[in-house]
Amino acid sequence: MGVTKEQVESSLTSKLNPSHLEVIDTSGGCGASFTIEIVSEQFEGKRLLERHRLVNTALEGVMKEIHALSIKKAVTPEQWKQQQSSTSAV
Repeated sequence: MGVTKEQVESSLTSKLNPSHLEVIDTSGGCGASFTIEIVSEQFEGKRLLERHRLVNTALEGVMKEIHALSIKKAVTPEQWKQQQSSTSAV
């Protein structure tokens, strides 16, 4: 049995307290591949690599069972707000 979308969401929510979180199971239901979009204040002042490490650390309990993890966005609430306002202006 693979990892569930809910397990990934739960791990990220408890460790990073995101204001926005989108987890998509891209493995067709077997729980081996996920795409993540996450917004967290804990990313403030951190480079992209550091943000990705925070996500990977938050998922360390289930990472052994995940074969592919794509972090589409790992941004701060301020960056998220700017991105949302720029896309709605188009």
